[in-house]
Amino acid sequence: MSDPHVKPIAPADDDCCGGGACNPCVWDGYYAKLQSWRIEEAKRREQAEAEIKSE
Repeated sequence: MSDPHVKPIAPADDDCCGGGACNPCVWDGYYAKLQSWRIEEAKRREQAEAEIKSE
């Protein structure tokens, strides 16, 4: 399982066949992980800002 604090790494060029027939494509998985990471990062930033304001 990947660490949610580490930004996902995009697939290498040769990880995708480019045929468009794979379901899911390696890019689908990457974009899903990236979206989850962005949401978690936004939550962490909000929490950090709230902690700073409460000091």
